[in-house]
Amino acid sequence: MINILWADDEIDLLNPHILYLKEKGYNLTPATSGGDALDFLKNKTYDLIFLDENMPGLSGLETLSIINEKFPDIPVVMITKSEEESIMEEAIGAKISDYLIKPVNPNQILLAIKKNIDSSRLVEEKTTMKYQQDFRKISSQISSTKSINEWYDIFKKLVYWELELSLSNVNSVEQILEMQKADANSQFFKFVKNNYQEWVRGNNSPLMSHNIIRKKVSPLMSFDKPTYMILIDNLRYDQWKTIKPNLLHDFNIIEDNLYTSILPTSTQYSRNSIFAGLLPSEIQKIFPNMWKNDEEEGGKNLFENTLLKQNLKRIGKSDFKYSYNKITNIAAGKKIVSQVANLHNNSLNVIVYNFVDMLSHARTDMKMIKELADDDSAYRSLTASWFIHSPLYELLNKISQKDANVIITTDHGTINVKKPVKIIGDKDVNTNLRYKQGKNLNYNKNDVFEITNPSDYYLPSQNISSKYIFAKEDMYFVYQNNFNKYANLYKNTYQHGGISLEEMLIPIITLKTK
Repeated sequence: MINILWADDEIDLLNPHILYLKEKGYNLTPATSGGDALDFLKNKTYDLIFLDENMPGLSGLETLSIINEKFPDIPVVMITKSEEESIMEEAIGAKISDYLIKPVNPNQILLAIKKNIDSSRLVEEKTTMKYQQDFRKISSQISSTKSINEWYDIFKKLVYWELELSLSNVNSVEQILEMQKADANSQFFKFVKNNYQEWVRGNNSPLMSHNIIRKKVSPLMSFDKPTYMILIDNLRYDQWKTIKPNLLHDFNIIEDNLYTSILPTSTQYSRNSIFAGLLPSEIQKIFPNMWKNDEEEGGKNLFENTLLKQNLKRIGKSDFKYSYNKITNIAAGKKIVSQVANLHNNSLNVIVYNFVDMLSHARTDMKMIKELADDDSAYRSLTASWFIHSPLYELLNKISQKDANVIITTDHGTINVKKPVKIIGDKDVNTNLRYKQGKNLNYNKNDVFEITNPSDYYLPSQNISSKYIFAKEDMYFVYQNNFNKYANLYKNTYQHGGISLEEMLIPIITLKTK
């Protein structure tokens, strides 16, 4: 039962209200003064306090001050005869939860109770009911979708409900959503398998990695206003949604959308493709010195600036001044903040942030990080916490003070892997858990998207018999030797390289300063 304390020197006049609330199931304790109210609080726990502002002896505001000091967790609704601004400001400044103006009616009182006590329960119930109503519609869309734009819509809805339900803590409903996401990923895998070759050939293709600069960045470039392209490595759409509210004060969101990452969904392939404006095998052919195959030694993304320069030249933007910076630590992040005044003189500023990618890898390698980000909700929370305290947030704040365009995007997403599948390969096969490239691979064909002729998919080959395989849904590849050991080691870690909604459908956001 909910216990409510109501302090008013004219409490007798409120008996009809008290009886009404008791009929609704609430337990009311009347008090005729601030002193009496404080005495009641010493001996009993209350869920809510109604407090008259104008009482003899201890005034409502004086009583409120003591309540806040001794019982800070109890919400207080101030009731007053006066609408004077000074009184309202003082009451609000003293951290009241709500206020009502006399005369009050029973419905006002009931609403105040529901708002301050029952709100979380009501929100949970409403959210659960709305998702249950939407469940059937989403399921129908999953089974019948025929275009990538429909998949964008489905994924946005799933992310929306994931965020909403994570706030309600209704485990049973969250489990239903997880099952629906799993079904969506199963169908999405089939869709990609059937359409990917046509996409990279340019037939009915969605916006993909190699077209980002040409189609999204280039049209915004001008000599009189800077455009900032901020690429946050490994940023999922749900993570973007958690950091988005922090930007609404300073920016207008022109476009909040998704694009499709190329395969493999890994930095080596997708990010090089973004900056080069080319698919991987085209990069290898045109710039052989700038492409390293998976298991070759050395960095795989060392030439992004050069590839970007050549891309801008190819699309007729070589006359525009630009900068490229890669941020891998706090010191580099703070340095770029101090350079904003100079960056504003460029038509284009590309800034790559590696933190989120490092976070996902650290979660695999470090037990403490894994415990901090035990599931998707915690992973999002950790990302949001990093963002608000990061030099990137400070950078965006600085950018917002002048007229500018901003594109926030990423190269690929990531998925929490849960199902190990056996694979056999030789020492030349790459180590990625979500895709494999090599010539001697043995696997269950039902678990993978198999590409036996990489050139048909604009993928580079180490030798004539090389093939690619991509993991589906939340599976990950584990070698037969010491299978149990490594299956347990990598279970419930965040990986990328394969085919899933989370990895392939990723945010591309266009902002303008207010």
